[in-house]
Amino acid sequence: MAKWGEGDPRWIVEERADATNVNNWHWTERDVTSWSQDVINSLLLGMRVEGEEGLCEITDVSNIDGEASINNRKGKLIFFYEWNVKATWTGTNKKGIKYKGTVEIPNLSDENDMDDLDICVTACKDQPITPLTDLMRKEGVKKIRMTLGNYVKQLKTQFSQGMILPTADEHSKQKESQAKVMLDKTQTGSSTTTNTPTSGVKISTVMFTLKETFLTSPEELYRVFINQQMVQAFTHLAAFVDGCPGGKFRLLEGNVHGQFAELVKITDQKIVMKWRFSSWPAGHTSTITLNFVDRGNETELTLEARGVPSNEEERMKGGWQRYYFEAIKQTFGYGARL
Repeated sequence: MAKWGEGDPRWIVEERADATNVNNWHWTERDVTSWSQDVINSLLLGMRVEGEEGLCEITDVSNIDGEASINNRKGKLIFFYEWNVKATWTGTNKKGIKYKGTVEIPNLSDENDMDDLDICVTACKDQPITPLTDLMRKEGVKKIRMTLGNYVKQLKTQFSQGMILPTADEHSKQKESQAKVMLDKTQTGSSTTTNTPTSGVKISTVMFTLKETFLTSPEELYRVFINQQMVQAFTHLAAFVDGCPGGKFRLLEGNVHGQFAELVKITDQKIVMKWRFSSWPAGHTSTITLNFVDRGNETELTLEARGVPSNEEERMKGGWQRYYFEAIKQTFGYGARL
């Protein structure tokens, strides 16, 4: 049994594998059904498109029926997934009138290319005719294909890790390589050596701010930072996120971890966290404050970082820009108008 995200039973991944299978001769199988259902739900829920007619959003994913697994036979990975997905979309026209409809995806499977995916968009029978249905059938379908493509990408990258085990010779070489990498890491960045005690030692720190605009609501963007499934979606790696005041988080293979000091999700959304790179001196954390400001059809996110080691300022700015902001926009489609 392999556990993704300590303390969270939703992320127990069933594995049937022989630990001595170093030559990959035996069949090994990893069941990722539960993981897939969570990821598909988190990616689709809240997905929205906007046009001259108004705005449409998927407000409920009522059914994700099927299964998924990864199999290894003689060093070859075989991905199997077959899903029947049903969801509800809600549209609001420029006059504020709301409409509802359904989205059905009966053949999301490894046998079909994403371009061949059947996506049926209809309006509820009791609803009057509205151009919003056409908006969902055109732009909405495009975005659904892209979103489900992200699920398949994660399936083939995140959960394929460790499925092909090295041969005995490769295992020996791998150990030597890992030892060399650890030595190189120790020799570089000497000013931020891991586990350097901070007690009685002064660390020169700086404060900086970053601003970024996302094409989504403050409520949705706020959820991206505290929801474990959504964090795993945009980082493409297993993560542990306990999204409550005092809850801890660990992501990017443990390179980033910390604790949520304050969470405000009513009226003005705000997140305050104690945040650190694992390579920082032991016990030292920076304070990150995220403020979410509603700018109509978009959200302005302001990040304020305090207590950042002076020699880590540029690394931290670049990391937040690349691994948070850009990754979130690319994964959830919050970066470009449709």
